[in-house]
Amino acid sequence: MQPRHVTIGDMTLGNDLPLVLIAGPCALESRAHALEVSAALVEITRKLGIGLIYKTSFDKANRTSLSGARGIGFDNGLPILAEIREARGIPMLTDVHLPEQCAPTAEAVDVLQIPAYLCRQTDLLVAAANTGAAINVKKGQFLAPWDMQHVAAKVAQSGNERVLLCERGASFGYNMLVSDMRSLPILAETGYPVVFDATHSVQQPGGQGGKSGGERRHVETLARAAVAVGVAAVFMETHEDPDRANNDGVLRGNNVIKFVPDESVLKLHIGDRIRLSIADFDSLAKARPRSAI
Repeated sequence: MQPRHVTIGDMTLGNDLPLVLIAGPCALESRAHALEVSAALVEITRKLGIGLIYKTSFDKANRTSLSGARGIGFDNGLPILAEIREARGIPMLTDVHLPEQCAPTAEAVDVLQIPAYLCRQTDLLVAAANTGAAINVKKGQFLAPWDMQHVAAKVAQSGNERVLLCERGASFGYNMLVSDMRSLPILAETGYPVVFDATHSVQQPGGQGGKSGGERRHVETLARAAVAVGVAAVFMETHEDPDRANNDGVLRGNNVIKFVPDESVLKLHIGDRIRLSIADFDSLAKARPRSAI
């Protein structure tokens, strides 16, 4: 299958095109915080020559317990997302959980994200497709990568070929995910751009009792591996102080990438130390067709 290309804003994503970063806080905390984080990420990615799609969620509906922080909500969140897109001049991505959220959300952002737990929900996929926005579908932790061709087909057969397929780990026993790098070329066989979610791939769902856990130290390893395989984009949740992030407690403290605006460095660490190696991995992976390797 020839690689399909999806244009979002002024950038084009494809498995044979330069790497794009999808980054931002897990949950939308406030207007001021979103403006601060988005400004820092724009500065960082421009210095590194990497395309940026800013992500954040007005609601995180799949928390482990009722006490888990979810975000500022649909009505309060959409105006902020629209403002960030206008102020920063960058594409925006956010989650949708219900079919009726899709159309109004697509007015404020460029990419609708289907959460992993909802990736087989036909009504949600069709409603998202009908907006004409790009759709980033996260592969359910319970699905094989080859099953995602049917998920993508639901969107495409609804008249929208602007599909991204996102790998975020597979369930491995209880409270554990593993990332099978074979999944990335299998997803790419659909032709659609493949996104690797480096932060949720180290999640430990429910691993802290009433909260999820995670192993932040492995994010860099998995991100490098995915880029070396060859993906259209890497997805990373970012926060200036992840241990105090306003979301699902220990999870984000353990797997969100910290950035330091004063140093213009992502503690992945995409910065002066491995900037060239990330670019080299991406260039090498895309230098010739995967079938030739």
